[in-house]
Amino acid sequence: MTTFTDLGVPARLSAVLAERGITTPTPIQAATLPDSLAGRDVLGRGRTGSGKTYAFLLPVVARLLSSGTRRASKSPRALILAPTRELATQIDEALAPLAAASGLTSRTVFGGVGQNPQVQALTRGVDIVVACPGRLEDLIGQGHVRLDAIEVTVLDEADHMADLGFLPAVKRLLDRTPRDGQRMLFSATLDNAVNALVKRYLSQPVTHEADSAQSPVMTMSHHVLQVTADSHLPVLLNLVAAPGRTVVFTRTKHRAKKLARQLNASGIPAVELHGNLSQNARVRTMDAFHSGAAHTLVATDIAARGIHVDDVGLVIHADPPVEHKAYLHRSGRTARAGAEGSVVTLMLGDQVRDVRDLTRKAGISPKTTAVHPNHPLLGEIAPGERTFPGAFTHTVSAAQPSRSGAPKRNGAPRRGGPTPAGTSPTGQSRRRNRSGGGAAAFSAGAGGSGRRRRG
Repeated sequence: MTTFTDLGVPARLSAVLAERGITTPTPIQAATLPDSLAGRDVLGRGRTGSGKTYAFLLPVVARLLSSGTRRASKSPRALILAPTRELATQIDEALAPLAAASGLTSRTVFGGVGQNPQVQALTRGVDIVVACPGRLEDLIGQGHVRLDAIEVTVLDEADHMADLGFLPAVKRLLDRTPRDGQRMLFSATLDNAVNALVKRYLSQPVTHEADSAQSPVMTMSHHVLQVTADSHLPVLLNLVAAPGRTVVFTRTKHRAKKLARQLNASGIPAVELHGNLSQNARVRTMDAFHSGAAHTLVATDIAARGIHVDDVGLVIHADPPVEHKAYLHRSGRTARAGAEGSVVTLMLGDQVRDVRDLTRKAGISPKTTAVHPNHPLLGEIAPGERTFPGAFTHTVSAAQPSRSGAPKRNGAPRRGGPTPAGTSPTGQSRRRNRSGGGAAAFSAGAGGSGRRRRG
């Protein structure tokens, strides 16, 4: 069995991974690490959840360890660009133990929060900056940071950068980095916009592909449930009342807000995630989902990309997405890192043709069933006793700030909420991979300089 050390990862970094139970490289890591550790430019293609973060963090840290240069005020040595501030935060959290073991420092730079702590850190000097394009450009324009000392640059989720309209800013930033530096680009897909970046900024890149976004996960089961307009909500309630974490996707912010209210009113502790939330509100939402105080996350497509989620056993498309790439990215919130998971699409009668085209383009063959709120199939898809503990309520404690500075919720859902009509308990077997415990690091949002975006 190949190990990280076999691939050339320095022993001190392999030890950090081993302490976290990470001993076997994923396919994208095994494919890219020999080339990236050798200093070559790399283009890595793989779906979210394939292990891309460590695929670029390990060579970044290893390069800075061996380069012999020193950090200086306002002149970071490595740059990692991410499309969303939550993804930037998650990258930095994965980086922290690797950097600590190597004597390196890092700093996130993104909008939606005050810039002074970022400016102060950059002025002191950091080795690695993990940034969203908008805020980084702002700080460069104000003279707080330069990119002329960058030795290695990483562009993560390049296709999502393109979707959010960040590519012009990305190009301006890459133009400021030295031409002879190493560059790595990771993307789930390679369309014309991303391909233009590759041709312009990567020098003789080695291309590796593993777990493509176009390849459905084999441990993921797919179901299409045809429902009437009247049974749509009761069927959804039946599914989310089963044990474990569930992510429910809607097409619009309005639908996400409305559906979260309906679930809470029916006794399901639920939180919402969409583009109208402030950064602090997003942090509180994800604290609640992470802790298990809220069992269900209702989100728009803003939460579907580039986010690492653990212990989510069920994804429900309450509104079928418009196109197949969105279906695959949404569905990728479950069945991660070899775990099993289920994906359910709720389909109305007038959506049959659209859903059929969607699943065909996504390369899946779901089981399609007409169901009612007490259909036995619901208990098979989401096993376990149905419970309705009550609505989730935020309880703010000023004495317990979260990492981002937002007040941290320290309450719990009320018990004894109402049991909604038409959703009697179904199924008593244990639900796979849907325990309420474990870590769920999952959030999303538009990055850059904090401007609100649709979705």
